Amino acid sequence: MKLIPTSAILAALVAGALSVTSFAAVAQEKTITHAQGETTITGVPSKVLVSDWAAFDNLTALGIPVAGLPGSNAPGYLADSVPADALKIGSLQEPDFEGIAAAEADLYIVASRSRTAYPTGSEILPTIDLSVSNNALIQGVKDNITKLGEIFEVSDKAAELNANLDAKVAEVKAAAEGKGTAMVLVTNAGNVGVYGPDSRVSWIHNEIGMVSPMAEVDDGDHGGDTVSFEFILEANPDWLFVIDRDAGVGENTGAAAALLDNELVNQTNASQNGHIVYLDPQAAYITMHGYSGLMLLLDQVLAGLNA
Repeated sequence: MKLIPTSAILAALVAGALSVTSFAAVAQEKTITHAQGETTITGVPSKVLVSDWAAFDNLTALGIPVAGLPGSNAPGYLADSVPADALKIGSLQEPDFEGIAAAEADLYIVASRSRTAYPTGSEILPTIDLSVSNNALIQGVKDNITKLGEIFEVSDKAAELNANLDAKVAEVKAAAEGKGTAMVLVTNAGNVGVYGPDSRVSWIHNEIGMVSPMAEVDDGDHGGDTVSFEFILEANPDWLFVIDRDAGVGENTGAAAALLDNELVNQTNASQNGHIVYLDPQAAYITMHGYSGLMLLLDQVLAGLNA
């Protein structure tokens, strides 16, 4: 019997190990399709930076720690989840790219207000854009949760969250049936606008099925489709859902209620029947694409409809 030299056996073992390692590395690569293209991620990211509070909301709901966050506009309902030692990486619109580069992270997530940071971010590290189309908002949130579940290998948790969201939507939709028309108002620096089917809370019309009394709505980025108090009375909705933008960005809390407490609005069916619901302004205006914020808003709409 011919003996194989020990050196040859060791060489074969090393080659085999390298082959397995190489195969494992390839197997761990994921190509993620997102709003601005495709990004390849190797392994499960352990250090994550986000320039979007809705992305932070979704990651927190999935139990994924976040190492870097925007330095301002943290929604109150997420305050207890923000790590005290998290790296501050600039504002939503102006990320700190030097800090992002120095962090040596595995993944950077942008969306909505920070989506313009994608080209620069993607030159520094793997970057994905989780922006959501408002006219299919709830489905967009579910898609992002599924995508994050895949990236961080927590797909079972992602499926659980999406099932919870589906159940809540079905519950609110059932409560809304036969309840009449709904107008979504946004107040902004003393002005009033209407949000419609392409807005931050489009799901009230698109997914919940509450019809707007307006035939057409020109959704604006900040203030919606500007209307007068006379117009609101003429439209005479059965329900008013209100977003106080000033409170959402940290200014003049309570301004919306004071603004709408007037002779004309008080004559509407909504006011006469106690059907004015004030939505959490930060969840509705800042983190409208986040799981916990969306569930909070759905619960507020549900509570109003069942009151």
